[in-house]
Order: sequence, then C-alpha cells, then structure tokens
Amino acid sequence: MILDQFQLQGRVAIVSGCNTGLGQGMAVALAEAGADIVGVNVTDPADTRAQVEATGRRFLDLRANLSDIGCIDGLLNQAKSLTGRVDILVNNAGIIRREDAIKFSEADWDDVIDLNLKSVFFFSQAVARCFIAQGSGGKIINVASMLSYQGGVRVPSYTASKSAVMGITRAMANEWANHGINVNAIAPGYMATNNTAPLRADEGRSAAILERIPAGRWGLPEDLAGPVVFLASKASDYVNGYTVAVDGGWLAR
Repeated sequence: MILDQFQLQGRVAIVSGCNTGLGQGMAVALAEAGADIVGVNVTDPADTRAQVEATGRRFLDLRANLSDIGCIDGLLNQAKSLTGRVDILVNNAGIIRREDAIKFSEADWDDVIDLNLKSVFFFSQAVARCFIAQGSGGKIINVASMLSYQGGVRVPSYTASKSAVMGITRAMANEWANHGINVNAIAPGYMATNNTAPLRADEGRSAAILERIPAGRWGLPEDLAGPVVFLASKASDYVNGYTVAVDGGWLAR
C-alpha cells in the first residue's frame, strides 16, 4: 500500500533547531510517522520533547552551537547511541540578522553564514559518511527559504546563505545519490515564527506580504509536516537535489 511508503518506524532522525517553530513542527511530524528524534539545540527543547514523547517515540536532547562545526562528530556519535544508527538529518538550525546592506557588518555576515551554510554542509558531510558506512542510504533535508529565489531587503547574509543552501543541496545530491542518499530541501514561505515576528508586527509590510500570498495567510509549522515526512520516507526515493517550496503560492504570483 502506498501509505506504507511514508512510514518511518525504526528510523532515527536528527533535527537541529527544533525547540520551537518550524523545527519543532517537523520533529513532531517525523515522530508521528514513527521516527525517534535526536534534537540538537542551544536551549532546552522541553515542549518539543513532550510532544514527541506523546507520540510514543523517543527523544534524545543534545545541546550544541552548530556555528562551531567542531561539535558535529561528537553529536553524531551521541545520536547513534539511541539505536546504533541514523537515518535522517534535517538541517533546520538558522539565524537571521537585519540591517541595511550599506551598513551590514562583517560579524553579522559571518554569524549567519557559519550557522546557516557552513554547518549545513559539514553536518551533511558527516551524516553522509555515516550513511555510507551503514550501507543502507539515508535522507538529508535542508531548510532553504523564499530568499533562495529572491533578494529580500535588509538581510544580505541570510539571502546569501539560503541561496547557497539550494545550491549545495543540488551539489551533494549529485555526488551521493549513487549511495542511496537523497539530499533535498524545503523552502518555507512566509511563516508565523520568531524570525518573522518583526515583519508581522509591521502592519504595512504584513499586509503587503499577505496580499501577494494566494492562500491569504501566513504559513504555520504544521504546513511543513507533509513535505518533511515525504522527503524523509521511501516515498521520495527518486527525488534528488530538489527544493520544495511550501509558500502558499507566493512564488506562483
């Protein structure tokens, strides 16, 4: 049956930045599909842990700042302690800094690039090595953005990082598909999260954004549930290097 292809029982998924928002929504969705979750966060993901465990799945709480890639091998070894393997990686952790491009600082550039791009590549690399050693393939899901397609305003380092995430998703898929590793990305549209709080608080900007979204609303974490389960499951075994926009129709307008 086709629905069996979406089941994740017995799988272990690492989800970074899952203490709130989109990461939390994706972690809970993967758990509902049957996966045990390894959460990598800077702060306590108590609410996410409770929601995952309510599904009957296990949650392993790991703390790290992924801006320092030196932590990655240790995180992966701890993750494998849950069941001895890892099957899915969701690279969700990220930050945004807002400032006019003419005044944007090197520190704000480096902070965003290090977390949003550098850690995505090197965490994916470490997990891909693990998948190859296991010999059973695996799924890597990166989190891109509408700003993978557009320039944005006052977020130059974020735009650069998310444009590059879409590019390295393709590059990694090209090299690793022959190992049974699927590398894809999700590009959320304008979602009701902490990152967009300043936009939603600006009545004029919020109205302009909503006017362009055919669905007529801001996205919610649960809107990523179906796409992330699809990309994490056998149902997507022939999908490689693709970025799925989950944007209420924003790009189609």
